[in-house]
Amino acid sequence: MRTSPAISILEGSGYSECLDRLSASGGVPRPLATYRLQLSADFRFADAERLLPYLDALGVTHLYVSPILQARAGSTHGYDITDHNQLNPELGSERDLRRLARALKQRGMSLILDLVSNHVGVGNHNKWWQDVLENGQTSEFAGYFDIDWAPLKEEMHHKMLLPVLAAQYGEELEGGKLKLMYLQADGKFAVEYYESRFPIDPQTYPLVFATRPRPVAYSTGQDKVLPAQPELSELRALLSEFNELPPHWDADPESALLRRARLPELIARLSDLVRNSDGVRRYVEASVARCNGSPGRSRSYDCLHRLLEAQAYRLAHWKVSAEEINYRRFFDINDLVGLRMENPRVFAATHQLIRRLLAEQLISGLRIDHPDGLLNPRQYFTRLQMLYCAAHCAGPVAKPPLAPNGMEEEFQEIFGRHQWAIQRPPLYVLVEKILQPGERLPAEWPVDGSVGYEFAALANGLFIDPQGERPLTNLYRRFTGGSGELEETIYSSKRLIMKSSLPSEINVLTHMLAEICRTDRRARDYTQNALRDAVREIIACFPVYRTYIDERGEVSERDRATLLQAVARAKRRNESAPAAVFDFIRDILLLEAPAHGAPADARKQRLAFTLKFQQLTGPVMAKSLEDTAFYVYNRFIALNEVGASPDRFGVSLQGFHQENLERGRDWPASMLATSTHDTKRSEDVRARLDVLSEIPGAWSAQVNRWRRANHVFKRTLGDGRSVPDANEEYFLYQTLVGAAPLALTKGKLDDAELEDFSQRIKAYMTKAVHEAKVNLSWINPNAEYVEALSQFIDRILASPERRRRNNFWKHFTEFLPLVSFFGAMNSLAQTLLKITCPGVPDIYQGNELWDFSLVDPDNRRPIDFRARERVLAELLTEANRGDLSSVCEKLLGHWPDGRIKMWVTHQALAFRREHHDLFMTGSYVPLEVSGSRREHVVAFARAHEERDQMAIVAAPRLSCSLMRGDMRPPLAMVWDNTELQLPRPAPTHLLNVFSGEVIESQNGTLLCREIFRSFPLALLAAR
Repeated sequence: MRTSPAISILEGSGYSECLDRLSASGGVPRPLATYRLQLSADFRFADAERLLPYLDALGVTHLYVSPILQARAGSTHGYDITDHNQLNPELGSERDLRRLARALKQRGMSLILDLVSNHVGVGNHNKWWQDVLENGQTSEFAGYFDIDWAPLKEEMHHKMLLPVLAAQYGEELEGGKLKLMYLQADGKFAVEYYESRFPIDPQTYPLVFATRPRPVAYSTGQDKVLPAQPELSELRALLSEFNELPPHWDADPESALLRRARLPELIARLSDLVRNSDGVRRYVEASVARCNGSPGRSRSYDCLHRLLEAQAYRLAHWKVSAEEINYRRFFDINDLVGLRMENPRVFAATHQLIRRLLAEQLISGLRIDHPDGLLNPRQYFTRLQMLYCAAHCAGPVAKPPLAPNGMEEEFQEIFGRHQWAIQRPPLYVLVEKILQPGERLPAEWPVDGSVGYEFAALANGLFIDPQGERPLTNLYRRFTGGSGELEETIYSSKRLIMKSSLPSEINVLTHMLAEICRTDRRARDYTQNALRDAVREIIACFPVYRTYIDERGEVSERDRATLLQAVARAKRRNESAPAAVFDFIRDILLLEAPAHGAPADARKQRLAFTLKFQQLTGPVMAKSLEDTAFYVYNRFIALNEVGASPDRFGVSLQGFHQENLERGRDWPASMLATSTHDTKRSEDVRARLDVLSEIPGAWSAQVNRWRRANHVFKRTLGDGRSVPDANEEYFLYQTLVGAAPLALTKGKLDDAELEDFSQRIKAYMTKAVHEAKVNLSWINPNAEYVEALSQFIDRILASPERRRRNNFWKHFTEFLPLVSFFGAMNSLAQTLLKITCPGVPDIYQGNELWDFSLVDPDNRRPIDFRARERVLAELLTEANRGDLSSVCEKLLGHWPDGRIKMWVTHQALAFRREHHDLFMTGSYVPLEVSGSRREHVVAFARAHEERDQMAIVAAPRLSCSLMRGDMRPPLAMVWDNTELQLPRPAPTHLLNVFSGEVIESQNGTLLCREIFRSFPLALLAAR
């Protein structure tokens, strides 16, 4: 059982009483099963509400939706939030949300929200960001964003770099692309650049007029623009007052308050003066026009240049961001800016709407996106629990002491004394934490678990034959002509990302190290280059996404082991580099005591470096592993998945059971996912690709045959490159096998469907080659290469009249039925395991039928829910007639239509709902299997002794090998003498909820030939 840390002081806050009340009420209900919906302007709250009868009938208890807060206009995913305290109007109104919540509640269902806490989308509509651009360090919101106001380049001090220009700054300036505007409605000046708007610092308004207005008239045409003398004097005086404001770089709190207090009045006076005086208005317009310059006259842009140079930001070419950007981003996306969520004011300011939704019980859980980007994830999760208690016990209006740093520790003490809450915190919180193989979620986090990437990898691995690893590895090396070493691919990908996408972040760490060295006589001779190289190497050798040292300065044994491993690997790879530099950085990261004679703030400096270092290792890992190596190391792409490792080739039965036992003990309400909006390919694509591990010889013969057939369709570019290259071609063939529509197995794919498939593959391959960053990248695109790749795909997926000359098409369509059939068997088994293993099963939208989607945006295509509703209704009608065996016979005979997957999903979820306690709190018991086919079945029991309940789960694995490639053998014949040993006491007569068959145990055992006599899965309960 997990334990909570302890301290104590918050007794009078009301949190303890609140937890007592929550405990007495039985705590917050956890989901029994969730269904993930991607909301957008094309699928709104009202559409989700209309879907509830179907989801309820399917067996789902919680609707789990993508972010619903205000995002950029037209966002298809919602992760580019611009306002945390407004709903996204494209999804519907608050009234619509309330209707949805009420409809859910009427069905005993609830709502889980996906929450983005690490970052915020910036631009014209983000008021906080616009205020910081306008007022710099004097802005009320300057501390909300993770901005370095003292970056390496001295000329950038007190400024933010804004890499937004399509070309070099001077070119855009003198090309008239940057336009100064006076916005009468706001009473302010701003610079517009296409759709973007950048406010002008009011203290610099006098620069618009170049010099103080002089009593010398000038004109445009016949109209004099000089205002009358009294108005001119008033304008002079007003500009003088603007000039006397504290500058944007004056971060002194009193100066900032003075500026903020004076600005509204000055802006209002300017607005009134311009509105009420035609002469002033014309004068302002003429000054703006003059400042904007004239095309072809370089000196005419001096005024606008001086004005822009005086701002709290510097506009720059977008490519400058890699090296010089001085704010933390979401990975390398310039307009998603990191929030300083560790600041209690930021937490309070960004969670007002969430608190209200919790208080009004409109939502019952949160999924936290990208927690590794937070400075202190544990602190944030604790604050969420505090927020829930405050909302639940004090209501949406009362303001309990949520804010001050340090209170989280005191809350943890109170929290820890409520034993029920240690295993199940007050608020249901899931975290999008990507765990590497062998890594565990930090036990001290007050959450219910992860969003299930690790289960997806675990379940998928169960259907991969480890004996296929060597032949598939050899095939990959022969096909591509490379060594195909994963460790080297990840290492080189990390170095590439740090040099091309995130060098500014490396520079910041280097600068921090140099400052530490400056006051350490033993380290002051380390050069910037040596420090930079060592930092890069340690991060390149980091085995996990990040460590979790926080402001308390305590280093856990887990984090210590990680850091020591990373440094040791880096030293091994760089034997010619001074080992002392690596040791120096290691000691800083481990927060070892500074050397004798170090300044008083030395420990604070080291902690600051460590915290910043931790925020970088995660993005580097994600960008290099998920978004680079997964498209470069293509040995077996079923393993190239978020939360998985391409070198973990298969999962043993023992390993599968052990992971489930640990999850049931430590994180019983953690989510179980097999497809998500982030997965590189859907569960059905992976399940089909898994079959290749069982038939490496046949696969090798096929891809070599396809290569020979398609060689004529390749194109050689002027630089000698053949498109696609061998690695891309091998990746493409796996993708085609995994994603091909099932209609191809029957030869029923019409021209329109084939064209749709071809377009999807071309879009996917275009993304894949850019992500791989080998022949081109997003930073360095190559239209000719993309066109050649698209032509290759067009030619191999030829139109009907050309197929007769296309040997690839013939061999491909002949090979597809085998992997499609056994891939379907894998997928059905995986679905059953997800619904019955310890944890909360999640269904990604549409995946209750076959779905062969690839990475986003492919997996965000519209879902035909009407078809799914119709299929479920028909199945329930047939089932109600009472003869489940005939239902199963039809489903097996027509498995390509996907109805069989819907049946498995519904029947398992319905059984789970009927036996709620068995699956939520029951034990997990691996079953002993004996016989010649024992490696081909995974079996376990779910037992609840107090309620005298038990269910037996059994599913085949490695089915292609088991059935020797025969797609329709008598199921009973293949099992020979294989049998399951049942736990005691177990019922003697068991009913299979899928087929309706009653199976009798013999001496406490079940024969597999009886279990799988007429249906390939078994969920058995006492008759």
